[in-house]
Amino acid sequence: MSRLLVTGFGPFPTVPDNPSARLARRLAGSPHLRRVLGQAPDCLVLDTRYAALDAQLAPALAEGPSAVLMIGVAARRSRVCVETRAVNRVSRLFPDAGGAVGRTLAFEPESPAQRRSRAAAQVLVALRRAGLAAVASRDAGRYLCNASYFRTLAADRPVVFLHIPMPPRTRRPKAGGGRHRPALDRWAAAFVEAARVLALRGRAQR
Repeated sequence: MSRLLVTGFGPFPTVPDNPSARLARRLAGSPHLRRVLGQAPDCLVLDTRYAALDAQLAPALAEGPSAVLMIGVAARRSRVCVETRAVNRVSRLFPDAGGAVGRTLAFEPESPAQRRSRAAAQVLVALRRAGLAAVASRDAGRYLCNASYFRTLAADRPVVFLHIPMPPRTRRPKAGGGRHRPALDRWAAAFVEAARVLALRGRAQR
């Protein structure tokens, strides 16, 4: 199948250990996903700085991945969210990890007000079939998640951004009892199906 790029984000002040980076790396190293795709996906962990869009994301996109699966963390959400769009807006209130804020309210003044993912609906169905109570979302935020999604959606390739909650701490099992499967494990297994959908759509567009 066609080459897939999986992205996550590095730490920022309120999230020193970003689970999106761990999940992206786990997917990239998954033997099961490699079998599904026919090859290992590429992995990119972005710095949580606006400068990373040009320094890291742009070169990765220039290599021509046929599809992109983006992962970010939304600490206040309780379920995995499939972002259906990104908007051309930047918050002037929340600086990035380097203290920088957007210089204008529009991320790209000459670009459209929003960009939509044509693969989001199909990915949502795949996640639900894989057992996740995922939901659709129209709000990717006004920070690096939204900005990176808006930039990636500019090209004609299948792209989806998945927001994950902060995973709960895994408790030690009680004597004589089992424990629930850790959230990161459940998400990783379901995201393989999202990757399959994106890779198939990317191959069809070639």
